[in-house]
Amino acid sequence: MASQHQPIHPNVSIGHVHLKVANLDRALAFYHGALGFEVTQGYGQDAVFISAGGYHHHIGLNTWESKDGLPPAPGTTGLYHLAILYPTRAALADALRRLINAKIPLTGAADHGVSEALYLNDPDGNGVELYWDRPRESWPRNADGSLAMYTRQLDLKGLLAEPQEQA
Repeated sequence: MASQHQPIHPNVSIGHVHLKVANLDRALAFYHGALGFEVTQGYGQDAVFISAGGYHHHIGLNTWESKDGLPPAPGTTGLYHLAILYPTRAALADALRRLINAKIPLTGAADHGVSEALYLNDPDGNGVELYWDRPRESWPRNADGSLAMYTRQLDLKGLLAEPQEQA
């Protein structure tokens, strides 16, 4: 069966994600308290919307189908992780400092050539990736021009040495 592939518009992006959580206050302590997202709107006692920079919402947290629920069992399908893109390496370093101050452990940290990433779990067991993209012109490439991404250990001490940005 032959198909003609037509690429999606290059400016399409993922606008927001809604997460089912067991406890709204606990989820807010993580996303608002530790990571620093701003609450933009509550929706009764069952949902809240959060964002960065005044956007209507990047993340929706709700208990509509999950109040007091358990995380998905290993070996089941579902969200692997959500990825939160930081604009600069310094902003990612700030995120790492926030995690350290909140005593939130990392599950991993990697240099992918195109990006640097921190991996962790939210209180409901959802995987979270915090990352920044290097400038496209510095992405590693193969001889034919295709991407040559890799996974190497991220230098966390080097990241923490990044100067703090002024807001």
